[in-house]
Amino acid sequence: MELILKQDINNLGSKDDLVKVKAGYARNFLIPKKMAVSATESMKKMHSENLKQRAHKEIKLKDAALQVAEKMKNIKLTIGAKTSSKGKIFGSVNTIQLSEALSAKGFDIDRKSIIIKDDLVKEIGIYSAKVKLHKEVSVDIAFEIVSE
Repeated sequence: MELILKQDINNLGSKDDLVKVKAGYARNFLIPKKMAVSATESMKKMHSENLKQRAHKEIKLKDAALQVAEKMKNIKLTIGAKTSSKGKIFGSVNTIQLSEALSAKGFDIDRKSIIIKDDLVKEIGIYSAKVKLHKEVSVDIAFEIVSE
């Protein structure tokens, strides 16, 4: 049975994919939970038209993300943290603090799209993080932890 997925499903496909599954799986699980709709001819036509319109919007979003990435490429953040005399931070620096520092520089970035490359930042020093601006566009930024 052919279905159009309404959301990402592990081991099956991502949103708006056209997939073939067994009829029982479709009737008993995917369709009742509104995870997919049956792929009739009219739904396929409507789906292809939606994909064309979304592709145009997606190009604009990607271009905007590339422009922001160019501006962010050379940015260097400085984050103050309370430290001991040996340079150890009380607590750790996380994505919330990076997001706030980026907001101070004029970039409105959600904390969930920031990935710190080192697991825990617990000492003074220079670190790097990856900021995902779009599903295909990401930029690496450097940040320095200093003692307050």
